[in-house]
Order: sequence, then C-alpha cells, then structure tokens
Amino acid sequence: MSISMLSEAYQEYVRKTPKSKQFAEEARKVMPGGVTANIKAFDPYPIVMQRGNGAYLYDLDGNEYIDYLLSYGALMLGHGHPAIKQAIQTQMEQEGTFLFGTPHRLEVEMGRKIQSLYPSMEMIRYTNSGTEATLLAIRMAYAYTGKHKIAKFEGHYHGGYDQVLLSVNPTLSEAGPAHAPKSLIESKGVDPYHAEHTVILPFNNLEAVADILRQRKDEIAAVMMEPIQGGFIPADRAFMTGLRKLTEELGILLIFDEVKTGFRLGLGGAQSIFQVKPDLTTLGKVVGGGFPVGIIGGKKDILMQSAPTSSSDVFDSSQSHKSSAKDVLFHSGTYNGHPTILAAGLATIEVLEKEIDHVLAVTEQLKEGIRKLFAKYGIAMQTVGMGSIFNVVITEEEEISNYRDLQKSNFALRKELDYYLLASGIYTKPLNRYSMATVHGAKEVERTLEAYEGALSKLI
Repeated sequence: MSISMLSEAYQEYVRKTPKSKQFAEEARKVMPGGVTANIKAFDPYPIVMQRGNGAYLYDLDGNEYIDYLLSYGALMLGHGHPAIKQAIQTQMEQEGTFLFGTPHRLEVEMGRKIQSLYPSMEMIRYTNSGTEATLLAIRMAYAYTGKHKIAKFEGHYHGGYDQVLLSVNPTLSEAGPAHAPKSLIESKGVDPYHAEHTVILPFNNLEAVADILRQRKDEIAAVMMEPIQGGFIPADRAFMTGLRKLTEELGILLIFDEVKTGFRLGLGGAQSIFQVKPDLTTLGKVVGGGFPVGIIGGKKDILMQSAPTSSSDVFDSSQSHKSSAKDVLFHSGTYNGHPTILAAGLATIEVLEKEIDHVLAVTEQLKEGIRKLFAKYGIAMQTVGMGSIFNVVITEEEEISNYRDLQKSNFALRKELDYYLLASGIYTKPLNRYSMATVHGAKEVERTLEAYEGALSKLI
C-alpha cells in the first residue's frame, strides 16, 4: 500500500530532498529505474547520500540523518570507523598490493578467527558476497547428497538468483495453504524449472515441515533457512532443535544463512544463541567491514569436495585427456579472500569483541523507548527482533512467528511514520528493519525517540 501523495509526511519528504529528486531524474537516464540494485529504490525516489560519518549520513541537500539502515546491516561499526581505515592502510602499506591472486596469510588468519567463533564451520571458503556463499552452499549440498532439490522457507531471502528467488514475498491469495505453501516465482526470467525443484516450507511449523520433508526426503538435498527470518522474526527454539533432529534423521543437510545474523545476535551468530549446529553456514555483511565478502563453512567432509587435485583443474588444457575435474566441486573467483577486505573484516571483529555488549544494550534501550511511545498513543505494536536487529511492527497480533503473521500488520501506518521520521533525520528505508552499530549511543537514542514522539503526535 503506497503512501498518499497528499500526505503531510510525503510532502515534507519531497520538500527537504529536491536535489535527490533531481539526481533520480538524471540517474534514470543511466540505470534502469535510476538504481543499480532494486532494493535501493522506493517512492517517490530514494534519498541520495553524499557523505557518512559514524552513526550519521548526509544527503545532497545537506540534511543529516541517524543511520539505522547501515547498508542493510553491513556496517556494524558505522561509517568510516578508524580501526577499519587503519587496518586497510596497514595492509596496503605492509604488503604493497591490493590483490595477490595467490594464497596469503590473512586467509588463514580470518579462517581461524571464524572457526573459533563458529565451531560448526570446520573448514571454510571465501566468496565475494553472501549471495555467492549461499549459491555455493547449494552446489555443495547437491554434490554431497547426490540429490538436486532444495527446500527453503516462505518469506526467507537468500539472494537474487533463480534457485531461491521463490516465495520471498508472495501474495497470500496465491501462496497456497499455510501448512503447505506453493513455490511461487518472484522475478521475470526465472526458469519455471525452479518452481518444481525448490520446495517451500512453512516457518515455525515443525509438524507441517516434517510432513513435507518425510514425503520428499529422497529428492531434497538441503533445507536452507534464515534462523531469524528477514533478520528480525526469530525461529522458535523448539522448532529449531526439532528441525535439526529431523534433517539428521532424513539425511537432509541443514544450511544456516547467517548473512544477516552473523555477529548481530552475538559474535557467534544465531547458532550460538539456539545451540544448534548446522551442516553448512553462510556469512557476509558485517564480516566484510563495509566491503563485499562472503564465507561458507561447515563440516569438513562436505567442504573437502571442493579441494583441488593435480588433475582436477577445469582450466588446465594439458589435462584434457585425463582430467577428473568433473569429480571435484568447482569453486573459484579472482577476488575470493581479498586481502584488503579480510583486513577490514578482522578489524571489525576485533572491535566487536570489545563493544558487542554496548550495541546490544543500546538496541534494547531504543526498543523499549519506542514501545513506551506507542503505548502512550494507544497504538498496538511490537519491536520484533533479537540482538542488534529489530523491526517496528504495528499489529494487534500477539505473536509474529512467520511471513503470514507479518502480513496482518499495518503497513500503511508504518510507511507514513517512516516518511515523518525521514523528514526528521531518522534514516532507514521505509518498512525496513533497524540495525544498530557501535557508534549508536544515548544521544542518538534520545534524538530518535524525540522524532518518534513528533511523528506519532501528528499521526494520531
């Protein structure tokens, strides 16, 4: 439901961002829709930022915003953190290059750090994004099990590629029964083949999931899931432990997509909170320190499928008469394990080891303050989330446990509230979750709550 073109919030947004509007008009001549990623677009046009510092962003019109989007959760130390700047500078000065194209020390250093925080990741491989990591996880699951279908949950997002771009945000009138959701393609250009080979599961409904998986256990290689749907709707603990037991019983791999939740619920991600050990884990966002990165890790015997041998190089022409490349899971990438990015990631982890408790405490302060303000104005709502991520869900529902519960919330009121907040200098994309950082503190919380008070007083 789009915000009214005549609403006061909308008009104030437009009044304060004329240069963003002008930029958007020019950008549409260069990029389809004026953006290079669909997620960056929103009506009437996205705010165009010019500068960032700490907890703040500054747009083309000079407006200041407290940033709660944080590049969709990637910037857990905020913008331009000095520790990351120093780590990048040191890496480039000491090692003299941005890219080796060979093995290097930081690959092992980061790998050992990840293994210490995520014990389930017995071995790892680097990729260039969380999307690439989840894509590789699926290939590994196919290779390891010999089965070639996957299961994912309704409402869960794992990247913008064909195998998983299904039933992420389906229309409920088309989505099928709650206990047996249909597999619905969510993009032009996706081969209908994938609707038959990606099985959709109902989140937080163990009985229904068990029925589906038992019927199709000989087809499904893996269940891939966000332990916290969308980064803010948690799995039920009994559901999580039950799912782990069920997949082990049926010979189906369990993949945790922790691209959003890695380091944000705690240093060890969702699996450390739920005390559940997946077969494979994917990481991204926070662990790159603001740079593109992905990591896949898991059981040694699964990861070792990608270990090269002297006769398994798909690019080695001299081996063409005797190559066994097809017997090894191929994985490559020029920028995998990029030294500058790994230096930034290690610096990020080092800061979080000291300051994660601060981030979690400030998150709870902000959530509590927002809840009190909504209660003051008599609006039913919940701050849904765990760790340093949450969302403001305006709803009469007692519990939000899955995608369909979320659809019962008041999106129109939330969107209008978000435009008021944008005009007051509180930044997140309308309807998006809030991600917190080490640079958020009492001053930012106080200013945010003042903006909420002002917005709610106008809306009610």
